[in-house]
Amino acid sequence: MAMKLQLTGDIVLVTANARFHHASLALRYLMANLGDLEDRACILETTIDERPADIAEKILDRDPVICALAVYVWNVSVLTKVARIVKAVRPGLKIVLGGPEVSFPDDSPAITDLADVIVSGDGELAFPGICADLLAGRKPKSGIISDSKSSLDSIALPYRLYDERDIADRTIYVETSRGCPHGCEFCLSALDSKVRKFGEGRIIVALDDLWKRGARKFKFVDRSLELGITPGLLSFFLERAEPGLFLHFELNPDRLPDRMFDLVARFPAGSIQLEAGIQTFDTTIAERVGRRQDMEKAESNLRRLLEKTGAHLHTDLIVGLPGQDILSIGESFDRLVGIGVHEIQVGILKRLRGALISRHESEWEMVYNPSPPYDILRTNTIDYPTMQRLKRFSRYFDLVFNSGNFGSFAPLIWHDGKPFERFMELTDWLFDRTGRTASISLDNMSKLLFEFVTDKRGIGKPEAANAMLRDFARHGRRRFPKPVREHATDPIPDHRSSEGRSTGDLPPRQRRRME
Repeated sequence: MAMKLQLTGDIVLVTANARFHHASLALRYLMANLGDLEDRACILETTIDERPADIAEKILDRDPVICALAVYVWNVSVLTKVARIVKAVRPGLKIVLGGPEVSFPDDSPAITDLADVIVSGDGELAFPGICADLLAGRKPKSGIISDSKSSLDSIALPYRLYDERDIADRTIYVETSRGCPHGCEFCLSALDSKVRKFGEGRIIVALDDLWKRGARKFKFVDRSLELGITPGLLSFFLERAEPGLFLHFELNPDRLPDRMFDLVARFPAGSIQLEAGIQTFDTTIAERVGRRQDMEKAESNLRRLLEKTGAHLHTDLIVGLPGQDILSIGESFDRLVGIGVHEIQVGILKRLRGALISRHESEWEMVYNPSPPYDILRTNTIDYPTMQRLKRFSRYFDLVFNSGNFGSFAPLIWHDGKPFERFMELTDWLFDRTGRTASISLDNMSKLLFEFVTDKRGIGKPEAANAMLRDFARHGRRRFPKPVREHATDPIPDHRSSEGRSTGDLPPRQRRRME
């Protein structure tokens, strides 16, 4: 049963999400485990796009005694400004910090200087005692409190705290386990190698309640599908499969049990998204950072999923790993394109506080941005100008390919079988023409892509226009770009009344891929 969240309280739990449709699982865990203090607490979710002064005003309007901030790499800049404002206006307000960005005392950001208490670790069991002390005017025994990794059976589940607005407008985040045994040094989960699991029965009861309240979009935050997700949990959703169901799971692609594969294959097309962390196909680099992956098995499983299931495959590559050069990146990228996955997220390595990959910094001359999100700037195998080009490559590929807007058209860019090389040429050309990687309208991007493939890649204008026409027609768009109107030889259909009739309940990117 849902609980109506109150808007004021002595304890205000705050974070700044990257986007509105994200919902903070961490704040709801803290709230759910406050015990008798829950009635004196409230949750305030904002986004990183809001002005710090406005967030501070929302906090102070609630007249709290304690302000607890959940701090991550994506919001530390905003929340640092927020904390400075609330401390300036209300010096007596107690600030409690938690989250991975503040969990390592030997590597702390500036926001920790404003904290009265810092919680390192899980947080749910330590936080109530901290609040009780501060509300009673007692000083906690230590300014940094470590919440040990205890049995998850002792932690109350937070899912009743998703309200009607969350269910209607947000993705519901769920976890069935914590920890990861795989030891990848670029990931903080490598520090928690013992996998702890919530009981399947508890999770199913919570999911059933969410389902009855109308939740249909769930993102599981477990580090891999085979760790905490059980066949029973997948069967729970399979029995309820209906239009609008969307499930997101992370996946180590070389570890897909046959039982799991068989269940995934039974779901409707597009209702499951699998995020497969390839990171690199270069075995030397993978082993260097502790990622032990059977590359041939990973590729085989990805192909099997594409051929035998309707799952949407989102794959990840990382740019900037120690010893990685542009040739290695290109080979991994081309291999994924050849497999035919639906999305390739070209991620830029970030310096996560506490991550074990820091041991490579000296040998490989790894230099990171001193400001969040601490993205890699150069290594001794990729210089700064090349790293900048790769960052632009990542952004443009997301706009052109991952968006699903140009599914038929995009392969024309690399029709000679050299995806990475050709898309890098497009990247340099686009940036030279526009000077930007954002705020490019779909219409302008369509014209630019048409110009590139016809002028630079030698594709005939009718062929290029017809490919773009197929994309726009498939998505039910009402307006076709100028190149299509002028050069298409295929008939331009009447617009449809809505986009993606048969798959309209899926998220936009998945909908475009499945139409």
